[in-house]
Amino acid sequence: MRAFFTIFLTSFIVHVSFSQKDSTLNVTLSKTIATEVKDFTTDNLGNIYLLTATGQIKKVNEKGDSIAVYNNIKRYGKVFSIDASNPLKVLVYFKDFSTIIILDRLLNVRNTIELRKLNILQVRAITSSYDNNIWLYDDLDSKIKKIDDNGRILMESSDFRQVFETVPSPVAMYDRDGQLYLYDPKKGLLVFDYYGAQKNTFVLNQLMDLQVIDKNTITARDSSHIILFKPASLQLLSFNAFKEQKFFTKIHFNGSRIFCLTKNEELEIYTTREK
Repeated sequence: MRAFFTIFLTSFIVHVSFSQKDSTLNVTLSKTIATEVKDFTTDNLGNIYLLTATGQIKKVNEKGDSIAVYNNIKRYGKVFSIDASNPLKVLVYFKDFSTIIILDRLLNVRNTIELRKLNILQVRAITSSYDNNIWLYDDLDSKIKKIDDNGRILMESSDFRQVFETVPSPVAMYDRDGQLYLYDPKKGLLVFDYYGAQKNTFVLNQLMDLQVIDKNTITARDSSHIILFKPASLQLLSFNAFKEQKFFTKIHFNGSRIFCLTKNEELEIYTTREK
């Protein structure tokens, strides 16, 4: 039986502001991967997943050595996102075909979920859940939904159109430390518990590459600064790190390393140390 949970209007909006003075984040280029990289992500084991111009997903270690390759991505059109938050269960989402491919750690196909067969027709964001299932945001229904690997809907939220004056349009989802995060650049970072109760909205608007590392570490960037937000203390810190940050099309944090995708389709890996 499908389980339902309710979104309650007991949340509060937290406004945050930048620190008065930018700090300097000292970065050192440690490696460049020159394969024509269109997109990438990383996992918590230090592995990198490269989406190449030739239509492959390559898994490499932190030294750049190849571990595995997935070649069959053109069958479903353009890859919209790769989620490796669970390195044993990599999610490849094809938005145009409303299809999720589940890969194992060696990028072998474990399962294929055709969302249209579930009458889920327009999904903006997906991520792995804490219990080895899949969260997604159904934009057409304006609901958060959780599905299993076979596509069964396990639970879904109330209709956000009945909750918000304007419904969210999340570009990313994260399941971290007992909380579910949706990031909408216009509305900010929305925080829910696993039962669908909205806990917070952090007004972190119009930021790029926002990541929820854990419940007290949120990273992002604007056109010229690296941003670090600490929800527990409401600290929002701004760092100068790169002279030409606009040269990067994507920036991704993983521990003490920053992964930067250049406009030349090279992946530059930096190590960090705050002065």
